[in-house]
Amino acid sequence: MSSAPPPGLPLVDAMTPAVLVLAGPVTRDEVTGLCDELRALLEAGGTGVVVVDVAAVGPPGLGAVDLLARLQLAARRAGGGIRLRDPAPSLLALVDLVGLRFEVERQPEQREPPRGVEEEVEPGEPAV
Repeated sequence: MSSAPPPGLPLVDAMTPAVLVLAGPVTRDEVTGLCDELRALLEAGGTGVVVVDVAAVGPPGLGAVDLLARLQLAARRAGGGIRLRDPAPSLLALVDLVGLRFEVERQPEQREPPRGVEEEVEPGEPAV
């Protein structure tokens, strides 16, 4: 008798951090619940990092900075950390202005073509 293998890729799933999505502006009443959710994600995952998706957090302000600081503190107290996904440049500037440091997921960069390579060549032109 054989059993079906578990879904997913075990090695990849163990290395993939959990994601906490912040949808819309967050009120002060929701901060405690989000910190509890973050701690639960850290305990359930094995990576020690939770990715916090801040793409939809809304216009950056001190409320968003306060939330991120509290999430980072909750993660550190639980023995982990947070990494920001898709932060607006204005949010990063504000976070930097108040003196906080966050790890940010890298975005794929748009590469320029190598120098000396022509993309188009007109017929009859010499090669460079």
